[in-house]
Amino acid sequence: MNRRNWIFSVSGLMAVALPFAATGAKSGFPLNKTRQEWKRLLAPAAYRVLFEEGTEAPGSSPLNAEKRAGTFVCAACEQALFDSAHKYESGTGWPSFWQPLAGAVGTSTDFKLILPRTEYHCSRCGGHQGHIFDDGPQPTGKRYCNNGVALKFVAKGAPLPELRT
Repeated sequence: MNRRNWIFSVSGLMAVALPFAATGAKSGFPLNKTRQEWKRLLAPAAYRVLFEEGTEAPGSSPLNAEKRAGTFVCAACEQALFDSAHKYESGTGWPSFWQPLAGAVGTSTDFKLILPRTEYHCSRCGGHQGHIFDDGPQPTGKRYCNNGVALKFVAKGAPLPELRT
């Protein structure tokens, strides 16, 4: 197969597969909703980040300046993801954490910027949260760089929201 035929073959497969990816559900997660269901439940900016793997502008989230004790939960399914004790000021313009709650996130490799990056998502609904970098503080040395629109903050003492079904 020559290069031109290979390109046309791959393009054809993408044309067939993309409509299904845009409307289908992320599979393999405990909470499995279709893209249309998430679109009805979420604000457009949150949907774009969580289920189209977009990125909000740096410095645009009020959660970047959130300093109170509490819990950061997934904006889609409301699963607890981070304790505020693990949040720190990274200087990047996005809320950053050095460690998630146990079992709260999963990872995958993202090649959108050509070089591989580690993307992380909510382990319950699959919603894209951000990327992990190796320039964070100790004890982990990790920076979980999160899109603020993909999170909600619950102050300490307030009840956590019920998990979305």
